[in-house]
Amino acid sequence: MAKTPINDLESSLQALAQDARQAARQVARATAEARSEAILRMAKELETARATIEEANAQDLSAARERGLSPAMCDRLILSGERIDSLAAALREIAAAPDPVGNTTRHWTQANGLEISKMRIPLGVILMIYESRPNVTLDAAALCIRSGNVALLRGGSEAAHTNRALNKVIQAALSDTELPQSTVQLIPTQDRSAVDLLLTLDQDIDLVIPRGGEQLIRHVVQHSRIPVIQHYKGVCHVFVDADADATKALAIAENAKVQRPGVCNAMETLLVDESIADTFIPQVVSRLSPQGVEIRGCELSRSLAPSLKAADTQDWDTEYLELIMALRVVKGLAGAVAHIDQHGSNHTASIVTENNETAERFVREIDASCVLVNASTRFNDGGELGLGAEMGISTTRIHAYGPMGAEALTAEKFVVRGSGQVRA
Repeated sequence: MAKTPINDLESSLQALAQDARQAARQVARATAEARSEAILRMAKELETARATIEEANAQDLSAARERGLSPAMCDRLILSGERIDSLAAALREIAAAPDPVGNTTRHWTQANGLEISKMRIPLGVILMIYESRPNVTLDAAALCIRSGNVALLRGGSEAAHTNRALNKVIQAALSDTELPQSTVQLIPTQDRSAVDLLLTLDQDIDLVIPRGGEQLIRHVVQHSRIPVIQHYKGVCHVFVDADADATKALAIAENAKVQRPGVCNAMETLLVDESIADTFIPQVVSRLSPQGVEIRGCELSRSLAPSLKAADTQDWDTEYLELIMALRVVKGLAGAVAHIDQHGSNHTASIVTENNETAERFVREIDASCVLVNASTRFNDGGELGLGAEMGISTTRIHAYGPMGAEALTAEKFVVRGSGQVRA
């Protein structure tokens, strides 16, 4: 495909962003019912277009395999069968969720009689730049509409056919509502220079959310004039405490690593208290190795399970996104916290323990967007936490931390009600 001349590309992207800015005013003022109706129509159109979407997705998958994309990347690309059913259900859940726009979050009265409150408002125009995962096209569109925002979507070339088919679903749904067609726009070019041009349009775009590999996210952060929600990688940990129930710990470790290894909330490092290492490590190796998991262990864990490959210093900081994990023996809770402090990515950490005091210390001391007790890291997901879907998982704490649902796509403005007060 021939590249678009840079001046023509810049002009077309500016026009898209300006259309989005105009649409943002209308969408922010639309009723909650109108926005819910648009999302429900998206779910219906998705189901109607199932065969077309599956055909487009098959094209993308075939091309991905020919290009030698990893099994994890190919898994992220799949959108057919049960995944379409789940996506339609997620859209309906978003449509039925409480509308955040206009909600009062705080209210108080000053001594002079002024009544102060804070009200949720849309952020405006949100640019989503993402790789693989075509479901993000509909998730992002629906969450932006639910929160009164407008979406500009720039999907990856590996999912181009599927994303175009999904965009037709979105546009068909919008055509029967009072919302403008430019409420959601798919960037029509795969020209890589388009991303850098979009990142300069700070007059019309309010927030950028990149979702994909670390290289993509760092590129966006380095080149953007627009605020960016960051999530570089998911080095997720499970700590098996001295007071853990071994049956629970084995099931949690298996689910966190094996159920879907190519996603950001999969476990990458398993930490085991030294006081139970001699019994637990042989058990977990026997549980995971037959399932194809390559375990890279510290020196002490290898003395207990000699078949393990030796871990090097890079393993503690690696997001594998495949059936590989690191295993380390630590000295109690303090050792686990110290390891996560040094090697964690602020994404997800879980403790397995029957000791409530230890669990609460772990919750307080671990800095991660989601901390779990006796549960798999795979639950750090918008759908599993009741958000319906997510725009991504923020690990930056500005302005959101963790899975970003509709509420995280709003800001707060002050509203002051008086009865004629003037300032002295």
